[in-house]
Amino acid sequence: MDKLIAGVNVSVNEEGYMTDSSQWTKEVAAAIAAEEGIELTDKHYELIEFVRNKVANGETLTIRGIGKSGVVSAKEFYGLFPGAPLKKATKISGVPKPTSCI
Repeated sequence: MDKLIAGVNVSVNEEGYMTDSSQWTKEVAAAIAAEEGIELTDKHYELIEFVRNKVANGETLTIRGIGKSGVVSAKEFYGLFPGAPLKKATKISGVPKPTSCI
């Protein structure tokens, strides 16, 4: 289904995750983040780029893996995306929800 995000029709699934990551832009990310109550900073965008690259390379995302990424610690990750960091980070990054997330 399509959803209007930041003035762009974006394909999303029933949970609001983008189904076509090529539609992702910084503006779309900022709009999704705002829906999640997050205002994106340079650190957020640095982590988003890391997440998008990992997924593009077919790698599995985990909170532990992100904590060991050198981009942020696990504690910082929870601070940037409070509540459900991996779900929120992937949603804002325009990539599918990790299978490890319920």
